[in-house]
Amino acid sequence: MEMQEGPDSTSTAKLDKKSKSKYGEAQKYDPSFKGPIQNRGCTDIICCILFIAFIAGMFVVGYFAWGNGNPNKLIYPTDGRGQICGYDELVKDKPNLFYFDLSDCASASSLLQLQCPTTQICVETCPDSTWVGLPEHAKYLLDPTSVDWDKFYCNYDVDAETSGKSPYDLFMDDDCASYYLESKPLYGRCIPSLLVDAIDAASDVIQTADNITLTDANNNTITGSAITAAQVALAAYLNAQAIADKIFDDFSEAWTFMLGGSVIGMLICFIWIVLMRWIAGIMVWLAILIMFILLGLGIYCCYSQYDSLASVDTSSIEFEFTTELSSYLEMKETWLAFTIILGVVTLILLLLVIFLFNRIRLAIELIKEGSRAISSMMFTLLWPVVPFVLEVSLFAIWIVMAVYLATSGDATYEIANAPNDYPLANGTSCDVVTFDGNNTGATCIFVEYAGDPNLFRMQIYSLLGLFWIMNFILALDQIVLAGAFASYYWAFTKPKDIPTFPVSASLWRALRYHMGSLAFGALIIAIIQLIRVMLDYIDSKLKGSENRVAKFFLKCMKCCFWCLEKFMKFINKNAYILVAVYGKNFCTSAKNAFFLLMRNIVRVVVLNKITTFVLFLGKLMVTSAIGICCYYFFTGQISWYDRYLAQYLGGVPTLNYFWVPMLVICILTYLIASIFFDVYDMAIDTLFLCFLEDLERHDGSAEKPYYMNKSLMSIAGKKNKPNKSDD
Repeated sequence: MEMQEGPDSTSTAKLDKKSKSKYGEAQKYDPSFKGPIQNRGCTDIICCILFIAFIAGMFVVGYFAWGNGNPNKLIYPTDGRGQICGYDELVKDKPNLFYFDLSDCASASSLLQLQCPTTQICVETCPDSTWVGLPEHAKYLLDPTSVDWDKFYCNYDVDAETSGKSPYDLFMDDDCASYYLESKPLYGRCIPSLLVDAIDAASDVIQTADNITLTDANNNTITGSAITAAQVALAAYLNAQAIADKIFDDFSEAWTFMLGGSVIGMLICFIWIVLMRWIAGIMVWLAILIMFILLGLGIYCCYSQYDSLASVDTSSIEFEFTTELSSYLEMKETWLAFTIILGVVTLILLLLVIFLFNRIRLAIELIKEGSRAISSMMFTLLWPVVPFVLEVSLFAIWIVMAVYLATSGDATYEIANAPNDYPLANGTSCDVVTFDGNNTGATCIFVEYAGDPNLFRMQIYSLLGLFWIMNFILALDQIVLAGAFASYYWAFTKPKDIPTFPVSASLWRALRYHMGSLAFGALIIAIIQLIRVMLDYIDSKLKGSENRVAKFFLKCMKCCFWCLEKFMKFINKNAYILVAVYGKNFCTSAKNAFFLLMRNIVRVVVLNKITTFVLFLGKLMVTSAIGICCYYFFTGQISWYDRYLAQYLGGVPTLNYFWVPMLVICILTYLIASIFFDVYDMAIDTLFLCFLEDLERHDGSAEKPYYMNKSLMSIAGKKNKPNKSDD
């Protein structure tokens, strides 16, 4: 006697003809189908060829960058003429960068960007004392031989003593620095020792040991606020360096414990996934129960507040709109509205749970089945290591290529500090060799390495390559897992019919037949991501703009492309599942997957939400458990460790910041949990699509039996009829 169909199957069976034609027809029974098809052909060959050609182009760009780039331009400081201090031939013995007027750096965006609108030269050593130039001019007027010319820091082609100019003229022509502070080299730059030795910021005017007030070339006093403003970024550098040294020491002390904590986190993730077959239902129903309890408490509290205010005479209180939100809480109508809203929400959610009861059970059972699938194919938990290594390697190679590309151009120069009556505006390109400021204070400073218009195109090409190849690796990860889990589902007798090496077989099929389909889907995502990067770039350029209309449309476009990327990733993921099972091209698989999901849209929504909740809860629980254990361990509050394990594993390390290893372990645990649960998520999605295909292809007869387990058949209201030969 056949089991009567449940409400879940009845709703599916009652799809009207219009809906069926709109989202395609149900899959037909194929007697030869026994799981992922073995005899398949290559798909999307043109995309495969384009992908291989694009990778060849990446090698060409990399070769160009390697031959023309120079990372030393980023490692070492560059002077105002574009020469690399301590590296280029003319300044090879001068490793430190010296700023003529450090107070001008306060107007720069950041010294970290190596931009400071003052003359910059490479020097052998930084100044070891504080010096002011104008008193030397007074000496010069009295007796030129009394000037201490050795203390002057001047341009490369200027000899202060033999130039024939007075000190004042040297300062005004920007040939020599008019003052400098006692400095120390920091990352190749001469930084005032005042910062290192903690200057007295309360002093309005900086005084030297000889009680000499600092002044610039125009005899303007250099105040403490000017120096401080110029050195904010560099002060942060000093603090960061001290903190970084302590953090590095903590890493050296606790790296073995961080590794051990990550391993423990990995074991907990594995145990959690295995336990999901027993606790998934408890977690979901308990969460639903807690939700209704909280809503009930909310209704009770709101009504109690309304009842207490209703007994008070509030006729004198008139309703009016106000920005003082607390005044609304003194009105009984507000709490009555809250009570009604919460009551309506509770009623709607209760009805949804009642009507979607079977679909919630289905989602829970699929989560349990995913746990069984992973337990039957343990290598699926190790497989993500392969794409992870590929992604890290790709990113490292791309970073090197980007650095070499960024330093492949020629040095460019722009005018800075130009007065209003100067014929050329600030930011105008200039030639550092022929530039003449005409004693106006205008200078020609180095800006960046650029100039070749093809360089920007190559940078865009390499960025597209990063996105395309990265998404290709992600697609390979998904299709390999999909093929393995599909092999599990379509094994009629488990575990007997499960292939011996399902992951290896799935990988072979993906690389042998479907590289083009993977490249096709990856290219779509890569183009969307590139457009989003361009929109972010345009947005950064418009930050100072007052065009609100342009900003509004730009925000809308960014939102639309974000949504488009999320949608296409969802489509791609399900398309790869059907590519892995049936071996069809990307577009056909994407269409079939989309129509299959739309024919079962309610099941899709319920499963997606419940799966997202369960996986998020798993990540949160695992990471929180490890974080709490790390806190008690690194603060020395686990006494039994010192008594029993310290002699074998080492004592609790003494740390500057106990939160450093704790944070690292939590981050690593979360990443490991994400990798494990991404496999779990792929298992659930693959089993779900296979389940939907199973419902459409088969009817439970002896000729067309269901492949799903008995629990899924019970929820779906299905049953396999016994074979007549077995009666």
